[in-house]
Amino acid sequence: MADLPTEINIVTLNCWGLKYISKLRRERLLEIGRQLAIADPQPQIVALQECFCHEDYLTIRRETRYILPYGKFYFSGAFGGGLAILSKWPIEESTMFRYPLNGRPTAFWRGDWYVGKGIACAKIRYGPAPKHIIEVFNTHTHAPYESGPKDSYICHRTAQSWEMSKLLRGAAERGHLVLGLGDFNMLPLSLEHQIVTSHAPVHDVWRILHPDSSVGPAHHHAEKARGVPVPTAEYNILENCATSDGPFNTWRWLPKQQKKLGIGKPLVTVDPSTPDHRGKRLDYIFAGTGDVAANGGGWVVKRAAVGMMMRHPELGCSLSDHFAVEATLKFVPLKQQQPNHNNSHSPFSDTHQTVKPTTTILNDAENHLIQTGTYLQESSSQGTNIAEADANTNADDDLSYTKQLVAFNSQPQLPRLPPSGYDQILSLIHKYVAREQSQLRWRAYHFFAWLGVSIGCLVAVWFVPRNFVAFILMLVSTLGLVGGTLDGLMSLLFFRSELRALKEYEFEILTAKALAEGKTPVVQQAGTEEDGDDSKQW
Repeated sequence: MADLPTEINIVTLNCWGLKYISKLRRERLLEIGRQLAIADPQPQIVALQECFCHEDYLTIRRETRYILPYGKFYFSGAFGGGLAILSKWPIEESTMFRYPLNGRPTAFWRGDWYVGKGIACAKIRYGPAPKHIIEVFNTHTHAPYESGPKDSYICHRTAQSWEMSKLLRGAAERGHLVLGLGDFNMLPLSLEHQIVTSHAPVHDVWRILHPDSSVGPAHHHAEKARGVPVPTAEYNILENCATSDGPFNTWRWLPKQQKKLGIGKPLVTVDPSTPDHRGKRLDYIFAGTGDVAANGGGWVVKRAAVGMMMRHPELGCSLSDHFAVEATLKFVPLKQQQPNHNNSHSPFSDTHQTVKPTTTILNDAENHLIQTGTYLQESSSQGTNIAEADANTNADDDLSYTKQLVAFNSQPQLPRLPPSGYDQILSLIHKYVAREQSQLRWRAYHFFAWLGVSIGCLVAVWFVPRNFVAFILMLVSTLGLVGGTLDGLMSLLFFRSELRALKEYEFEILTAKALAEGKTPVVQQAGTEEDGDDSKQW
C-alpha cells in the first residue's frame, strides 16, 4: 500500500435523485459525477444520499473511477435507501443498518418507511496497521414534515440520532477513525445534534472552525434568541454552512424564476448580498481522531466548506436541492520523546515509525492533550476565541492546529447529556407511545367494525328485491372489509412492533440517564412490588 495519507478529503451530498419525482435527475447526477472527478482538493471519501436509482450510482462510479475506484451502493426497503459510499481506498466490510423507528406505512405519500432508511456502514483500510481503518457511517434520517409541538416524527429523529451515536461510539472504541456523514435533517445544537456529539467521541467539523455559526434559519426561535441580523446569502454559505433552502439554489426559486433557466438561456445570477431568511444547515460531517496511541497522533480539522454549488453547464440549474459539505482532516503526529527525558521509552515510539512524518512538532503538554482526547469535546454555542481567530488564517499553519488542540482542553468534558436532556427524550417517547397505543386500539376497532358491517351486507343481499341494491351492498362490503383488514394488520403487526422498539429505546435512555447521574442502572425483575405494570418491567 502507498504512503499513509496525512490528509483526508471528505464530501457528503444529498443528490435529490428520486425516480419519477426529481426533475432532470439523469442530467444532474451525471454532472455531479463529473464535478467530483475534477474537484480540488480531490475527494477521497464521498457519501451520497437520495441516490435511489442504481443506474445513477453506476453513472457516478464511471465518472469517478480513476480517483474513487471503490464504492458500495446499499440496498434497503422496498424502493432502496438511496445511500452510497465512494472511496479511494478498499472497502473491507459493509453493512446496512435499518432504523428500528422510521416513519409509518400509513403515511405512504411521504415514503420514509418504504425506502427503509438507515445507516450505510463501511470499513475502509488506508494503511497496513490494524488501526489504519476508517469507519464511515452514511445516513439520511427521517424528514421533518411537521414542526413545533405537533411534530410526531421528532421521536423518530431522536431515536435515529441515538442509533447513529451508538455506532460511532462502538467504532471509536475499536480505535478506528470515525466519520458520521449525511443529511441528518436536524439543526445545529438541537436535541438530535446533542445526542450525536454527547454520546460519541466525535465533533461537528463545521462548528470547530465556525463556533458562532447559526443554529437555524433566521425565523427559527433559537436563532432569533441569538439577536443576530438576518444573514446574507453569501454569509450563510461561508459562515453558517447553509446547505439547504438558500437563494443560491435554483430548486428553491419560485416557478416563474425557474422558467428563466434552460438550454440556450443566459445564466441567472444571485446577488451575494441578498437577505437569506430560510437557509439552514441539514447536512453534517462528524469526525473522530482515531487511536492516538496506536497511530502516533490524531486527526484534526483543517478545512470545512460548502461545495457543489456550481450550476449545470447547459441547463443552468443547481446540481441538487442541497449543497455538499466538504472537509479536510489533517493528521497531527505526536512528538518523538528524547532519550534524555526521564521516560526514555515512549509508548508511541514503535508505532510512530509507521506514520508518514510531517513538520508538526508538539510539546509534552500538547501530547497529553491528544492522548487524553480532551480536544474532542464540542465547542460551546458561544464558541472559542482560538477557533474564531484561526478561521480565516492559513490552514497549513501548524500553530493553528496546536491552538485547536489546546482550545479543546479548556472546554468542559460532557460525555453524556445532562439529566434534563434525557428527561426531554423520555417525554417525547411517552407522548409518542400514547399516540401509537391509541392508533393500535382505533385500527383494531375499525377492523372488527367493518367485519360486522361486511357480514351484515352479505346477509342483506339475500333479502333485497333489486339487483343494483345488491351490487351496492357487495361493493360496500368488499371495500370496507379490505380497508378494515389493512387496519387490522397495522394494529396487529406494525404498531405492536413499533411499541416494542419504543420500549427498547426507552430502556436505553433510562440506562444512560442513570449513568449520567452517577447511579447504577437497575433492571427491574418481573414480579417485584415496585411496579405492577408489565409495560414498565424490562
